[in-house]
Amino acid sequence: MQQTRTFTDKLFLVLKGLAMGAANKVPGVSGGVVAFVAGFYEEFIYSLQKVNLKAFKLLISGRFGSFAQYINGKFLGLLILGMLISYFSVSKVLDYLIVHYELYVWAAFFGMIIGSIYYISKDFEEWSKRSILFVLAGILLGVAISFLEPAKQNDNLWFVFFCGIISVSGMTLPGLSGSFILILLGNYVLLLVDSVNALYDTVADILSWNFSFTNNGERLRLLQVLVVFSLGSLAGLVSLSHLLGYVLKHYKNDTFAVIIGFITGSLGVVWPWKEEIFKKGDFGNILIDSQGNKVIDNYDRYFPDFTNIETWIAIFFILVGILIVLALAWYEKKAKKA
Repeated sequence: MQQTRTFTDKLFLVLKGLAMGAANKVPGVSGGVVAFVAGFYEEFIYSLQKVNLKAFKLLISGRFGSFAQYINGKFLGLLILGMLISYFSVSKVLDYLIVHYELYVWAAFFGMIIGSIYYISKDFEEWSKRSILFVLAGILLGVAISFLEPAKQNDNLWFVFFCGIISVSGMTLPGLSGSFILILLGNYVLLLVDSVNALYDTVADILSWNFSFTNNGERLRLLQVLVVFSLGSLAGLVSLSHLLGYVLKHYKNDTFAVIIGFITGSLGVVWPWKEEIFKKGDFGNILIDSQGNKVIDNYDRYFPDFTNIETWIAIFFILVGILIVLALAWYEKKAKKA
């Protein structure tokens, strides 16, 4: 699956990683959709599949060149570089836009997903009764997940490990948002707010040569949770890629049919017209994450008011989102032919 890439190809791969990172940032949006529409989903899955025992042996034996070649390191490295750049740039812009123009941002994402569904569906190789059933199964699963009520927080380490596996699903499963699933599992605050804050405070203490945190049982517990969560994320990234690699190899049409259905079903999560329900603490106060943003618990969806000018502006942004995806897909296809 490895490809020879020009400098331009490598630059675009970084940009795709940047888009993937930005998509993973938003609860309800999946970075896997970006990989699917941009045409590198299969290479992404097969590259992750190479992170196995053989790769580990190459790494610990010091054969770094062979290790990088075996796991398609240049490809994964450029994607990860794009995601890291996204975290410090596009994600910050996205945070600002969501705070000040939330309806229009969700409308654009809604349009992008509609465009993605059209683009993926039109090139689907085989429409049969079997594939239609798989599409319907994917839609039902996506809709069911969209309207689930969040569970209560659970810091059991086995459950935290499971949450880690789920958290990377947005990168490997198009249509499934890892951050949104963590909200539904009730552990979004614990894993992406409290434990991250504990790590930040611990690093700050160490840099100031203050080791009093070693006597702080709550801090140590949160750090333990973060370690287990990280291990679960790594395990999820590797295991899901192996599972998806297998089904793509043996049941490609069925897998693509489920993905098409699942992305369609996930439209409920990114429905633009909704009000945020924020997570509250024990004393009724709204919880704030490490970046100063209110922590979302769920959404209350409603139908738009067509007498409101904002509704028509949002519809315009839906059309813009559709056109953006179709334009990028057209450019990708043209570049491949060239």
